[in-house]
Amino acid sequence: MAEIRLPKNSVVKEGKNYIINKKDEKTAIRTVQIYRYNPEKNENPTYDTFEIDTSACGPMVLDALLHIKNNVDTSLTFRRSCREGICGSCAMNVDGTNTLACTKPICDIKGTIYINPLPHMPVIKDLVPDLTNAYKQYTSVKPWLESTKEPSMRNDEVRERLQTPEERAKLDGLWECILCFSCSTSCPSYWWNQDSYLGPATLLQSYRFVADSRDDSKEERLEGLDDAFKLYRCHTIMNCTKTCPKGLNPAKAIGALKQEIITQKN
Repeated sequence: MAEIRLPKNSVVKEGKNYIINKKDEKTAIRTVQIYRYNPEKNENPTYDTFEIDTSACGPMVLDALLHIKNNVDTSLTFRRSCREGICGSCAMNVDGTNTLACTKPICDIKGTIYINPLPHMPVIKDLVPDLTNAYKQYTSVKPWLESTKEPSMRNDEVRERLQTPEERAKLDGLWECILCFSCSTSCPSYWWNQDSYLGPATLLQSYRFVADSRDDSKEERLEGLDDAFKLYRCHTIMNCTKTCPKGLNPAKAIGALKQEIITQKN
């Protein structure tokens, strides 16, 4: 019989408990359980449990995290920036689903609020995942416009590279991606093959330029993706589309890339 051993210090243990002692009818107590990991300590990660008064903080999960960091435990570490669902910095796993902490209402969660870093990624500290590989993959698809044509001119002034309304409409549902990587880290294929499978976020961004009428590198882009692992490890599980906090459809973009490759070969 095969014996499977977990890596050293990989088991998450029970951590500290922070309880509110003074309670009255005005306090709205919620329990928050947060994954904690400090690489400077040679110790197992833990789940710390916090009681917070939600009447003393804002309505979103990010507000709860800020309240804890500012008032209970200043060592709590997480990324955040815009607070408006635009930057993607505060992507994490909340109540079992990858999402943005800044747009996830506390009131939508029943019972204890469980907060973990994005799954199946190396953890730098607490809720901060290491996205080095994800950004390396993103860079590999050349996420910028490549054109050999000069922009149009008017009265001796350089103008933009123009598109028809129909051409521009093809980019809707693609350019809105904020690279939070909630989709990629919810994909089982990416969990097991992230060394070679590009993942939903990167592939959606790749199709954004394949679909752009102003880009002249379509053939080269598709040839680079025509690989058993880079693209075809997608098995249309649809976790990526289900979890996207911006309501985008990476699975549809991946399907469109496969169709483009077939069309190009024929």
